[in-house]
Amino acid sequence: MRPPALHCRPVLETELPNPTLPDRPGEACGVFGVYSQQAETARLTYFGLFALQHRGQESAGIAVSDGERMTIVKELGLVSQVFNETTLSALQGGIAIGHTRYSTTGSTVWHNSQPVYRQVNGNGIALSHNGNLTNTARLADEIGKLFATTDSELMAEVIGQTMSTHGGTLAETLEKALPRFEGAFTLTVMDLDTLVGVRDPHGFRPLCLGRIDDGWVLASETAALDIIGARYEREVEPGEMVVIDGSGVRSLHPFAPAPQRLCLFEFVYFARPDSVLSGQNIHAARRRMGEQLGIEAPADADLVVPVPESGIPAAQGYAAVTGITYTDGLVKNRYVGRTFIDPAQSMRDRGIRMKLNPLPAVLGGQRVVLVDDSIVRGSTTRQLVRMVRDAGAAEVHLRISSPPYRWPCFYGMDTGDRSTLLAAGRSVDEIAGYLDVDSLAYLELDRLLAATGAAVEGFCTACLSGSYPTEIPLTGDKYILERS
Repeated sequence: MRPPALHCRPVLETELPNPTLPDRPGEACGVFGVYSQQAETARLTYFGLFALQHRGQESAGIAVSDGERMTIVKELGLVSQVFNETTLSALQGGIAIGHTRYSTTGSTVWHNSQPVYRQVNGNGIALSHNGNLTNTARLADEIGKLFATTDSELMAEVIGQTMSTHGGTLAETLEKALPRFEGAFTLTVMDLDTLVGVRDPHGFRPLCLGRIDDGWVLASETAALDIIGARYEREVEPGEMVVIDGSGVRSLHPFAPAPQRLCLFEFVYFARPDSVLSGQNIHAARRRMGEQLGIEAPADADLVVPVPESGIPAAQGYAAVTGITYTDGLVKNRYVGRTFIDPAQSMRDRGIRMKLNPLPAVLGGQRVVLVDDSIVRGSTTRQLVRMVRDAGAAEVHLRISSPPYRWPCFYGMDTGDRSTLLAAGRSVDEIAGYLDVDSLAYLELDRLLAATGAAVEGFCTACLSGSYPTEIPLTGDKYILERS
C-alpha cells in the first residue's frame, strides 16, 4: 500500500508554543467518524467538525479511506480555513475520521495536528484523540520516544507496534494495545476498511453513536449528529470499543471495569448548549445552574447581564429565580475566532474588546449582576469587570455558575500548573478584591451536580475538589515530549 497523500505544508520545527495563557478552561478536542458506502463521508465529516469547532480551534484534519488508499488533509487553523471544495473533492472513500484540536500535550505546530497516521504491515492506521494520557512519560520511555511530540502520537505508535508484532485486525490490535493507556482518551480510529470508536474506562470525555442512511457516525457531541441529519442511537459507554465494518456494528470491552467519571466541565462549559449528554440537554442544565446560583447567592441589583455565550443560560436562570431584569449588556464579536496574527501589545492589553464590547446605554448607572460559567486565571475577568465599570455601572456583582477552579486538570484541559490558577490558595474575598467586584459568589459543588440532572457519582470533579480518580503525573508540563 502507498503512504497517504498529505495535503498540507511541511513541519516547521522552529515554531514555538504560544506563551499566552488563556483565561478560560481549554476546550477539549473534537473527534468524529463516519462509515458509509453511499454518503460522501469526507463532506459529512467536514460538517461534523464544523459543529465541533468550539472544542478546538488550533488545527483541523480529516482522514478518508477508499478501501485501498488512505488520504489525509490537516492544517493549522479553523475548519473553514483548512477545507474547501478542492480539498474535499480529493477525499473520496467510505470511511472517514476527523479532528479539531485544542492542545493539551504538544505545541501548536503542524506536526501535532490530527488525525495521526501510521503505516503498518501494508495497512494504514489513522487516529483522532480527545483527552490527555496520564502515563505519557512512562509510555514514551517504554517505546523509546522516537519522534512523538504528543500523547496522541504515542498512542498511534503503540497501536502500530502492537499490530506489527502480533498481526491481526485493527480491533484485535486495539484490544491488546488500549489497556496500556492511562488517563483520558476518547478515540476515533480507522484503517482501510474499519472504523472504531473508544472511550477510556472512566469515560472522561464523551462520545456518541448515530445512524445515517446505510451508515454509522461517531461524534464527541450529539450536535454534530444533528448538523448532518444523523439519528442519535446512544452514548458509547465508558470502557467500550465500538467496531464498525462491512458486517455492521459490534461492541467490545477491552478494559477492566472502572467507575464512570465524566468531566463535569462538559456540562459547565465545553459542550454545546444544543447537545444532549447523559440524557440531559446542556442548555437546560446550565439554566438550572443559574437558578441554583440565584437561590444560593441573590444580589440587590438592577440588571442580570450574561458573559456571552456560555454564561447566557445561567444568567437566564438566575434572573428567573431572583426576579431581577435580564438584559444583554455585552455584545460579542461572533467573527473573532482564533487568529494567528499577534496583535500589538497595546491591543493585547485591552484585547478582551476584540471579543466583547459593553453597552453604556444599558449599563450606565445600574447595579449589575455579571454571570459567567467559570474563572480560571482571572486576568480576562478582571479586564471585563473594569470594562463594565468604565461603561458606567454603579456596582458589579459577579456570580459564577461553578465552584472555584483550584486544582490542575490532567485529563484534557490546559491547566496543568496550579500556580497559574486564581483560586488556588485564595479565599473568595481575596479573589473578589483582585477582580475589583462589589461581591462575588460561586455555585456550590453539590448544587452544581444536582443541576446537571445526571448521576452525581458519575463525574470527575478534580479541578474543583482536588479529588483525582486516577494516579496523576508528577508534572502537568504539556511540552514534556518536545523538551525531551
